Amino acid sequence: MQVIHGRLPDVDEVRNLTRHFFPLALVLSLAVAGTHAWAQRTNKLPIVAYLASAAGPNDPLVMTWRQGLRDLGYADGQNVKLEFRSAAGHPDRLQGLAEELVKLNADVIFAPNVLGAQALRRATSITPIVVALIDPVASGLVTNLARPGGNVTGLSSMTAELHSKRLQLLKETIPRLARVAVLWSPAATPAQGQAMFVEELKAASRSLSIELKFVVAQSPDEFAPAIFAVNRGQAQALYVQENALFYVHRMRLAELASKSRLPSIYGARVFAEEGGLMSYGVNYADQMHRSAGYIDKILKGAKPGDLPIEQATKLELVVNLKTAKALSLTIPQSILARADEVIR
Repeated sequence: MQVIHGRLPDVDEVRNLTRHFFPLALVLSLAVAGTHAWAQRTNKLPIVAYLASAAGPNDPLVMTWRQGLRDLGYADGQNVKLEFRSAAGHPDRLQGLAEELVKLNADVIFAPNVLGAQALRRATSITPIVVALIDPVASGLVTNLARPGGNVTGLSSMTAELHSKRLQLLKETIPRLARVAVLWSPAATPAQGQAMFVEELKAASRSLSIELKFVVAQSPDEFAPAIFAVNRGQAQALYVQENALFYVHRMRLAELASKSRLPSIYGARVFAEEGGLMSYGVNYADQMHRSAGYIDKILKGAKPGDLPIEQATKLELVVNLKTAKALSLTIPQSILARADEVIR
């Protein structure tokens, strides 16, 4: 206790000292606490989340996306916190996962697949959403690519415009082609895109004089029965729809098509790499890598609605000559000359 003029202060003097110094101590303590709280806020790492419909954290495309972030200087746990969620091929789980990520107060959420993006859009109109492997307009996420508005931006894969081209490639490979089976999964296809997918393929088939038979497979257990139905229908080739379910089980589908001696075409090169005859479509790896640029811009303050949605810049044709040989099929030189890659 402070000594005043060589004596201890009396009660009134203690009260007076307390009245003068307590407010100052309170102000100082609040200032220190405020500084600590501010430091905690500024040291908080931005959260970047990934919502997958089926892929796991070690999927090649997921790793390509992470590499895109690393190339821009983002390191998980150092200057950004990455959160990954996957519905593991169960579309009914996406809405709950989307809401979970929104509650984490993620700074931006990446959803390459259309069903995941739609689940996020239902969960939030505020948290920025970046897409990559879908048609944002056809899926109802935005109304304009140049001025998306709202909280969705990213890259468009233009998949709807590629259906007719794939049928043309099959016809060029098999000139007498008259019957093609289309393997698809309505459950893995957004409602807005189901009728469009069917109608565009039918329109293309009419111009090529090809009869189509649509065969449904909603789960891996239905793959074998679906391919059996294709063979029973005497299809000469198989067209496999692009969706997350088929992507994850691409090896199984390619194996079934090979055992059934069905020339098959797909939308992504990974199918041809796993034994499918050929693929034609957007370069998925390029899309995933480029999407990191959108995340970077948003973390630096850009509003998603102000960022124009970019079209795919790389389309690729991949032909598997090993599979062609196993099918006793000769690939025309005109196709080999246009192929971006030939697997021998």
